[in-house]
Amino acid sequence: MKRYTVRTFSLEMAMGVVALIFAFPLYILVNLALSLPNEAANPLIPTANPTFDNFARAWEQASLGGAIMNSAIVTISSVLVIVFVSAMASYPLSRITSRLSSAMFWTLMVGLLLPFQLAMIPLYQTVRDIGLLGSVWSLVLFYSGAQVPFTVFLYTGFLRALPREYEEAAWMDGATALSAFWRVVFPMLRPITGTVVILNAIHIWNDFFTPLLYLSGSGSQTLPVALYAFVGEFSADWPLIFAGLVIGIIPILLCYFLMQKTIIQGFAGGLKG
Repeated sequence: MKRYTVRTFSLEMAMGVVALIFAFPLYILVNLALSLPNEAANPLIPTANPTFDNFARAWEQASLGGAIMNSAIVTISSVLVIVFVSAMASYPLSRITSRLSSAMFWTLMVGLLLPFQLAMIPLYQTVRDIGLLGSVWSLVLFYSGAQVPFTVFLYTGFLRALPREYEEAAWMDGATALSAFWRVVFPMLRPITGTVVILNAIHIWNDFFTPLLYLSGSGSQTLPVALYAFVGEFSADWPLIFAGLVIGIIPILLCYFLMQKTIIQGFAGGLKG
């Protein structure tokens, strides 16, 4: 039976302090979302008259229903394309050990180093020339290309740690390389696929600058851009902004909690690779 020591107490106190530090932004978020406009000046003080009217006002004034729908379309469509393309690309990159395969992998990894600002103007002109400016599909096209290098990196690390015996058995049964991948290998990629889905979904859902650039002046707005309507030139309606943020984080938070075990397994598999 282990004794309760001073060291155990110190560790518990340290963990408690860390938990409070991480919970502090959440407290500010909820406190401001429930505050009246005249109470928003000092978000550290708990609101004396909590109100849920901010959520209704934010929903109506910023048209959050349509904004959430646009964000969902962009996020789901982009993630599906990213998973399909990256998984297919990572399979030969992880199984073929030639110099060409290695060179192609590192060429893709260069995409992780290139800043978005370097290609911002050429990409904007390309989207404009193909007639997708102001459409949510321009964002799907952008994210599908921008997130592939990072996703290929995760998939390749996981695949390199995956035994080849399963797919080789499928080949002996007459399966092609493509059918062996989709029927045998891809189902075993479930942990890393969960990680890929949630990491890309969080990034795409919360991105502000790209939708502002490609959807500016159109009737289609994503959630972060819609909330920006509460920011004026000289002031901002912080209770409505934070109420909208609370509404906006609920879908992605539910997605994370549903896939939490899968995400941890994916990270563990990637670290082994």
